[in-house]
Amino acid sequence: MKRTLFLSAAAALIALSACSKPQPEVVDTNPDPMAAELANRPPVELPPAIKGDKTFRCKDNSLALVTFFQGDKQVSVRLKDGDTPTVLRAPEAGQPYTAEGGWSLTGDESNITLESPGKPSRSCHL
Repeated sequence: MKRTLFLSAAAALIALSACSKPQPEVVDTNPDPMAAELANRPPVELPPAIKGDKTFRCKDNSLALVTFFQGDKQVSVRLKDGDTPTVLRAPEAGQPYTAEGGWSLTGDESNITLESPGKPSRSCHL
């Protein structure tokens, strides 16, 4: 009797262990309100990598600290250490870099011609 009871209890446990438990349902109770807007926006363009930093000596004995960027469409210019850089952009590679306020830069990584607000055009070299 004890053995029959034990075997029937064991059979019942084996049968119950074969049952699969239902998976819990995951409900998003805090949906992202901007999900659709973010999914439909255009891809982000990363800023260009730095190609090189150059310090130029100009004909008037002033300095121009210029950072050239990959793609030849952007440079940043500082007239002395500690200044906030001014970003100049060119519409196409090879064209003059310009910025608002009268900034203009032409040239390459060895010789430039720089125009800045309140100063005449000056030629600079490494």
